Amino acid sequence: MTPMPEPVFALIDCNSFYASCERVFRPDLARTPIVVLSNNDGCVIARSAEAKAYARMGEPYFQIRDKLRRHGVLAFSSNYALYGDMSERVMGLIESMVPAVQVYSIDEAWLDLTGMPGDMEAFSRDLRHRVLRCTSIPVGVGIAHTKTLAKLANHTAKRLQAHTGGVVDIRDNFKRDWVLRNTAVTDVWGVGRRMAEHFGAMGIRTAMDLARADAWTLRQKFSVVVEKTARELAGTPCLELDEAEPPKQEICCSRMFGKRLTELVLIKQAVATYVARAAEKLRAQRSVCKRIRVSIRTGMFNPDEAHHAQGVLVELPYPTSDTLLMTRFATDAVSKIYRPGFRYSKAEVLLMELRQPGEFSGDLFALKQPVACGRLMQVMDDINDRWGRGTMRVARVPVAPDWGMRREMMSQSYTTRIDQLWTVKC
Repeated sequence: MTPMPEPVFALIDCNSFYASCERVFRPDLARTPIVVLSNNDGCVIARSAEAKAYARMGEPYFQIRDKLRRHGVLAFSSNYALYGDMSERVMGLIESMVPAVQVYSIDEAWLDLTGMPGDMEAFSRDLRHRVLRCTSIPVGVGIAHTKTLAKLANHTAKRLQAHTGGVVDIRDNFKRDWVLRNTAVTDVWGVGRRMAEHFGAMGIRTAMDLARADAWTLRQKFSVVVEKTARELAGTPCLELDEAEPPKQEICCSRMFGKRLTELVLIKQAVATYVARAAEKLRAQRSVCKRIRVSIRTGMFNPDEAHHAQGVLVELPYPTSDTLLMTRFATDAVSKIYRPGFRYSKAEVLLMELRQPGEFSGDLFALKQPVACGRLMQVMDDINDRWGRGTMRVARVPVAPDWGMRREMMSQSYTTRIDQLWTVKC
């Protein structure tokens, strides 16, 4: 009887993904330090390698604006349309070369290489080269017998880029032990600052210390997740490749306004916009919703402004994915919590009690979503998928509201808008 092959996992991670996307169509920025900002150009959420000396993650942009300019650091507003499209290109290319892929985030994917013939390190270098050649996005690859070790190998590949060439394979015990000894426990996947403090009190300071710790004691003192992490570091696979993500139990859409809003009609426009986006996500996972929480608030940190924050739960008449129905109930709810005289800065829409159609158990006379509503939503989604989000929308949703996110330094949407295509001058 042929023995089962030992599991082989790889983690492929795009290097400084948002900053790398900004460079794809701007080769003149190849050596320029770059930071990318959060919504409304608030905080630093991504940095190129060259910019890490001048900006910390989460640092407010207004506090470091002058310093960045002095050092030639270029700031960009977040361009999610560009980043999402580039992510799809990278992930599609990876999926064409590997039989089993789990997209973990916008810039990370797990690969199951178990049973694949040939040299895995050479294959990974070829994969890395092809992604760079076809998308101009640099990536790092870590290979190991467990997912946690693969994550650690990937971290090492990026940390020692000049020596590793962006690929590290630690299936060999000698290489694995070297990486474990030379990696702080704070760099282990899932270990946060507070847990690291507890580990420090137990004398666990490196990944090797955690791998050698008694797994049962860790389970009793912390959780089964920590136990699995330790076992995976020791080489025992405990985590499998999840090829299909389970449907979310809640969907939230929350944004800061580009400016303070005082008029009820404008706040209703914002809530309608957020309902439309949340409903798109709801239908994408083929779920329906029975309850919505709508909340609005003012800025909470300015001592010169009056503060107000309030939310309300909205019961829908039946489980639905109908944007029209949810928009009507959500915007009506805004009237109940809005207070004149306040300057509102944020709204949030949270879809709750999500189920697959048919999972809600109602009585014989309970209302159900009409079949025509489902067909209408499918037509709207098809049109928006083909011609761009917002092509067909609820009338309450404005095209270009003046309260929208501030993105004064946003690059062109080179791949998603025909009027912003890359131009080459001969």
